[in-house]
Amino acid sequence: MATPTIRQLLKTSHSIRQDVIRSLTAAGSGHLGGSLGLADIFTVLYFNTLNHYPQQPTHPNRDRLILSIGHVAPVLYATLARAGYFPREELLTLRKLGSRLQGHPGRDHGLPGIELSAGSLGQGLSVAVGMALSAKIDNAHWRVFSVHGDGELQEGSIWEAAMSAAHYKLDNLTAIVDRNFCQIDGFTHNVMELEPLKLKWEAFGWQVFECNGNSIAELVDVFCKTQNFSGKPKVIIAKTQMGFGVKSIQGDYRWHGKAPNSKEAKIFLEELENHYNELIHG
Repeated sequence: MATPTIRQLLKTSHSIRQDVIRSLTAAGSGHLGGSLGLADIFTVLYFNTLNHYPQQPTHPNRDRLILSIGHVAPVLYATLARAGYFPREELLTLRKLGSRLQGHPGRDHGLPGIELSAGSLGQGLSVAVGMALSAKIDNAHWRVFSVHGDGELQEGSIWEAAMSAAHYKLDNLTAIVDRNFCQIDGFTHNVMELEPLKLKWEAFGWQVFECNGNSIAELVDVFCKTQNFSGKPKVIIAKTQMGFGVKSIQGDYRWHGKAPNSKEAKIFLEELENHYNELIHG
């Protein structure tokens, strides 16, 4: 496939955000803010970065994507559907009894493209380290990418895994931190200060990159740059805004775990359309 343009990627991320809002409205529950904030990152991952095979989701040479923050499953589901893993119509079954699209992704739900059953925070990086180490042992060339929330970095298990990754020089591992400064109880600096975050990762032996996680162009560039470094695991601290694209809720931690009602959804979709038009037409 031809490499998509920035404009095409912007259109995809816009469509993913629309699908997130609609699926959460139909569900009546779920995590909206982080899912909207991560749409650009997931767009660049699945449509510009990962080697993956929607028609062969267990292809042995696929790159592995570990979603450690399983509560933002809606953005993963919407992205997988857009990429062709399953019909988009199924997004409206989110969180329904018997659906393959549960509130947290599970490998035993039968949905293609899921690499980790995620629930409790802090576990995904350890899984990613194990996968990356196994690839090294097997001399395989597939890569591992893991997605984490900044509040999740308050878990001690994250730093145990980070230390292991550096020890084994897992340069086939790239972690992405969704640095939106929000978590369910408030702002990260009030709950548990994370700064100086870049220096912490560097002290643990990682190559650190920083970017605007809501800029498609910056994300394309930074994912390209990560591939030019060897000998160390890599982490991208991507500064995002919770609820990005919906102006009335951007940066509001109260929308961490909240779904819009039908009236709110209509307003949010209109705001999202205005945001997209501003991006495209200036």
